[in-house]
Amino acid sequence: MNGNVYLVHPKRFGDSRGWFTEVYNEERFAEIGISCRFVQDNHSMSAPVGTIRGLHFQTPPFAQAKLVRCVRGSIFDVAVDIRAGSPTNGQWVGAILSAENGDQLFVPAGFAHGFVTLEPNTEVVYKVSAPYAPANDAGLLWNDEDIGVNWNLPDGVEPVLSDKDQRQPRLAEFESPFSCDGTPMRLIEV
Repeated sequence: MNGNVYLVHPKRFGDSRGWFTEVYNEERFAEIGISCRFVQDNHSMSAPVGTIRGLHFQTPPFAQAKLVRCVRGSIFDVAVDIRAGSPTNGQWVGAILSAENGDQLFVPAGFAHGFVTLEPNTEVVYKVSAPYAPANDAGLLWNDEDIGVNWNLPDGVEPVLSDKDQRQPRLAEFESPFSCDGTPMRLIEV
């Protein structure tokens, strides 16, 4: 699997009424290297600041690539390379996505994904390349020291987690079903 995570900066066209942006165009995304087919859109709302959702992924044959954007508030969004044999296995990249900046993060299959909310009542929408499959739903512990994600929690804010996310396995306990084509993870801005 390819190791490219993309930070996409869609162009906004504004005037006195506001702005317009094209957030997804299959042909244009294929031109930059994102050629998966999206089959489902998801939308989450997290009320408290410091809500962490992740680190999540689905295993084959329902592995998901994700195109994530924040439509209200802001998040720190993270992708973790979990491909077996990858030179960057267990490493992560992250970016701030907000309603204000309009940026999107493309997370390929073979990567765990998570985010933390930086503002109250934050809403996140994301496209996925495979439908939700409960039997293939998986994750890693959000604060696994072997991964070492710096969640950028605001000062004095404690993380808010689901019971499920507090019980996920560590990377060292995970046998990855994802292969690597030899390419390390790279964050590409487009």
